Amino acid sequence: MSASGIAHAADARKVPSGEYILRGGYVLTMDSSLGEFPVGDVHVKDGKIVAVAARIVAPHVRIVDASHRIVMPGFVDTHQHLWTSLLRGSLRGDDPMFGYFPSKARAGAVMTPEDFFHSVRFGVAQNLASGITTVHDFCHNVPSPAHADADMQALEDLGVRARFSYGRFGEPSTRPMDWQDVERVRQTLVPKRSRLTLGVVVAPTTEKDGSMRQNVFDDLSVSMAHAQAMQLPYTLHYGNLTHGIIEVMDKHGWLNSNLLLVHPQGFKETEREMLAASNVNISIAPIIELQYSTVRSGYTQFAEMEALHAQMGISIDSSAASANANFFNEMRALLWAHKSRGAHVPLTPRRLVELATIDGARTLNLAERTGSLTPGKQADILLVRMDALDIAPVFDPFNALVYSAQPDHVDTVIVDGRVLRQGGKFVSINADEIIRDATRSAVRLRKEAGLA
Repeated sequence: MSASGIAHAADARKVPSGEYILRGGYVLTMDSSLGEFPVGDVHVKDGKIVAVAARIVAPHVRIVDASHRIVMPGFVDTHQHLWTSLLRGSLRGDDPMFGYFPSKARAGAVMTPEDFFHSVRFGVAQNLASGITTVHDFCHNVPSPAHADADMQALEDLGVRARFSYGRFGEPSTRPMDWQDVERVRQTLVPKRSRLTLGVVVAPTTEKDGSMRQNVFDDLSVSMAHAQAMQLPYTLHYGNLTHGIIEVMDKHGWLNSNLLLVHPQGFKETEREMLAASNVNISIAPIIELQYSTVRSGYTQFAEMEALHAQMGISIDSSAASANANFFNEMRALLWAHKSRGAHVPLTPRRLVELATIDGARTLNLAERTGSLTPGKQADILLVRMDALDIAPVFDPFNALVYSAQPDHVDTVIVDGRVLRQGGKFVSINADEIIRDATRSAVRLRKEAGLA
């Protein structure tokens, strides 16, 4: 049993990292100084990348055959609400009663810490199967310290690299943030977990009718004072409720590289310029923005932000709402959305893979640890099959990743040098148990939250 009283299966922390060489793959380092190796090796030792070259000679080091595989950094998801993952089977598009927003509000009000644990494990397992090795766990529903602990325990058990962003219940909400518990997490939990970093969710408090309070400055100033005092990065959803907030944040000096702004939709030209000039990070959720919010908030302004050289990354948002955690589809969806607008700013397959890896890491301020196969960084590595029926033959790996690849082609997933998935199967994670536990919680929530 864990400290929170939640029983959990054998976890990824028990998988040794060791030393080995991934040999003979098509290596995409995503490091501009190293480039690509059509046939190359990657040397891993004690959880870190030691060397990358066309051929590495290191006697007595175990060799792992990576031939017929693309060897690349793992994907970096810049924003995902993992606590909602188990709601997938209960959502019905934009239905006013059973759509994402009303369903998550009802479910969130009755979810236990155990439900949180099951949902986050379920979401992370989906992520790993899709090649996501780093995730920003944007938890905008923390009803209690026990819920926060359960969420972070699931992240730790499954071995993923993560930023946990602590949020108040139902963001935006009438309930204030529990800053005392944020400080507890910062001081006592995060230092013990090498793969975990901490952030916070900031949002205007709403009125009872759901509208944003008029005095946005007073509302945000409390959150910003705490976030800055704790030196924590902060994340804000942009949308209908937050129009005008960029000017407010600019006026008070809150636009900077510590801010991650989610959903680049509905910006005015002056707002785009403010964001780019202030080095604000942007998270794009292509599928969700196409499915749910284009009509409500406008098209994704990737081309405009790219022209301003803004820092951007890609995200799933919610695997419940998007129906899966397929990161290859996220790259494709952004490409399709971009092309459908007839934008003159180029968007190549290579650029999309950058957005999914190294630029995702930069967006989360984690590029010194992950996002590229650079010697000295943590060994967060993805091997993608090139010899499967629906991806072969591969001549341009970037093209294949964007146009053809699917999670079924993910052969091996490595985090911190630990092999978590190999041959398309989990090494230490009991996926059947994770599905069973998530389903049990989902069935209970359908009854208690009225999701059926």
